[in-house]
Amino acid sequence: MTTTPTADTEACVDQAKRIIEAGGEYVRLTTQGVREAENLKNINARLREEGITTPLVADVHFNPHVADVAALYAEKVRVNPGNYVDPARTFKKLEYTGEEYAEELKKIEKQFVPFLNICREHHTAVRIGVNHGSLSDRIMSRYGDTPAGIVESCMEFLRICKREDFKDVVISIKASNTVVMVESVRLLVDTMRREQMDYPLHLGVTEAGEGEDGRIKSAVGIGALLADGIGDTIRVSLSEEPEAEIPVARHLVDYITRRAGHTLIPGRVYDKFNWVSPERRTTVPVENIGGDNLPVVISSRIHGDEAPAANANPDLTPDYLYMGAKLPENKVEGQKYIVDFNVYAQISGEQRHNVFPIFPYNAIPFLSGVEAPLKFLVLPYGAPSAEYIPCLKAHPEIVVISVSNNVNRLGEQRALVHELMTEGVANPVVFCQMYSHSQEEKGDFQLEAAADMGALMFDGLTDGIWLMNNGTLSDADIDATAFGILQAARLRTTKTEYISCPGCGRTLYDLRATIARIKEATKDMKGLKIGIMGCIVNGPGEMADADYGYVGAGRGKISLYRRKECVEKNIPEEEAVEKLLQLIRSDIKE
Repeated sequence: MTTTPTADTEACVDQAKRIIEAGGEYVRLTTQGVREAENLKNINARLREEGITTPLVADVHFNPHVADVAALYAEKVRVNPGNYVDPARTFKKLEYTGEEYAEELKKIEKQFVPFLNICREHHTAVRIGVNHGSLSDRIMSRYGDTPAGIVESCMEFLRICKREDFKDVVISIKASNTVVMVESVRLLVDTMRREQMDYPLHLGVTEAGEGEDGRIKSAVGIGALLADGIGDTIRVSLSEEPEAEIPVARHLVDYITRRAGHTLIPGRVYDKFNWVSPERRTTVPVENIGGDNLPVVISSRIHGDEAPAANANPDLTPDYLYMGAKLPENKVEGQKYIVDFNVYAQISGEQRHNVFPIFPYNAIPFLSGVEAPLKFLVLPYGAPSAEYIPCLKAHPEIVVISVSNNVNRLGEQRALVHELMTEGVANPVVFCQMYSHSQEEKGDFQLEAAADMGALMFDGLTDGIWLMNNGTLSDADIDATAFGILQAARLRTTKTEYISCPGCGRTLYDLRATIARIKEATKDMKGLKIGIMGCIVNGPGEMADADYGYVGAGRGKISLYRRKECVEKNIPEEEAVEKLLQLIRSDIKE
C-alpha cells in the first residue's frame, strides 16, 4: 500500500512503480475523499501509459460515496464494514430491539447495493475488509470484541453480495493480535462453508510493526493460515517503505507452498479438537514445562558458549541449554541444562543439579534405568505407537521433543500430538525445528521458524520451542527469534510490544521517526504494549488491548490514549513523544 498522498499523482506513480518492481502484484492507495478517488483516474492512466497493468485497489473508509467514485477508476475497491454505513467507533454501548437491528441492516443494503451495481457495470472487484480495530459500536454492542463479531461484520455484507449474485468479491479479516486474526479467519471459513460461500481470502496481520518483530509477527499469523490451505493473497504490513514488504511476503508464500506434494501423513484428528476455537492441550506439568506454565525455550550450545551471550537481555535467556555429549564446565546459577542420556548416567550427586537427560527414540529401553525428575524423549511421527505410548503413560516425568524431517513438518508434528491426545497421553510436548541458515540469512530463518510454529501455537499444542540451526547464525539471534515467536502468538511476553501501522496517505506526521524515538525511549519497559498509529481509522480499536496509544489526529497533531481512553487531544507533534513518556512514567510511579 502506498504511503504517499493520493492527490499527488507523481508521488503515487513513483511509489507504485517501486512496489511493482519489488514484485507487488496489486497496489492499494488510500482514498479518504472524493478528490483522492477522482485522482485515481490520473494515477491509473499514467501507469498504463508506461505499459504497467498492475491492478490498483482503492482503500475507502467512512464515506460510501467515495467508494462509488473510486469504483470508476480502480480495479478493486476495499470497503470497511465497520464504518461504511455505521459511524466511526466510539466504544459506546448501544441497545437495539430486534426490529431496530433489522433496520440498521436495511441501511447497509440500501447503500451497498447501488455500489455493487456500479462495480458490476465497470467490472470492478470489491474487497470487504474487516479490521478488528474498526468494528462498529453496533457490532461491538451485540457481539462484543470477539471473533464472532468480526465475522458477523463481514457476513452482513457477504450475504448481500450473495443475494445480488455479485461474485467479484475478496474478503479480508485483519487484527494486530495474531490470536484474534487466526481465530477470526478460521471462524469465517467455517461460517462461509455452512452458508455455502467460497469467496477468496486476503490475509494480513495489521499494524504488525517494523523490523524483525514485525516480520516474525506477520509470519506467525499469515503462516498459520497458509499452512492450512487458507489464503489467496497476502500483505505483510510493516512500518517501513512499502516495497520492503514484498520480499518478506514472497519468501513466506514460497516457503509454505514448497510443501505441495509432500509425503502423505496418515494422521488422524483428535475427535474433541476444536479447530475454530482451540484451547490449550491439558498436560501434566514436569518441572516448569507443561500444565499452566508458560512455554519454555530450549537452545543448543553444543558448538558455542555454555551460557547465553553476556550482553543478552536476561528476559531472553533460554530456560534450558542443550549441551549434547558434555557437561557444562561452569554452570550458571539457576540455569537448567540438558545432556545426552549416557552422559547423565555417568554423573551423580551434586553434578546432577539442574541437569537432565535426553533420549533418542531408539533408546526407550534405557529410560527406566535412569532416575531423573525430568527426562526428554526425541520422538518423530511414525514411530510405532505401541512402543512409546505405554512408555509415556508409565513415565509422566518425560517431556516429548517432537521432530520431523518431512517438508511439511507442521503436518507431522500436529499428527503426533493428535495421536497423543487420542491415546490419552498427557506428557508435555516441545517442538524442535531444524534449519540450515547463515548469519546473512537471519531474516529467512525468522520467517520460516515463525511460519512453522504458528499453527502449533494457535492450536494450543505448544509447551515449548527449540530452534536448531546448522549454520553460522549466532546463539543470541536464535534465542531472540524463539522468544519473539512466542510473544507474537501472545504466549509469553519478554519485551515491550509495539503495535504500529505502516502509514498511508492519511498519515500526517513523521511516523517512522516517531516509532524509532518511542522504541528507543521505552525499550527497557518489559511487558508494555504501545500503539503508534498514523490516523484514527484503526488506531483506537487496534490499541484496545494496548497500554498506551499515540495516534495521529490531524496535520502535525497527536492524541494520546491510555487503553481505550483518550487522555489528551491535538498535542503538537514535537511535544507528543515526551508527553507519552511522561504519561507512562507517572503511571509506573503510581
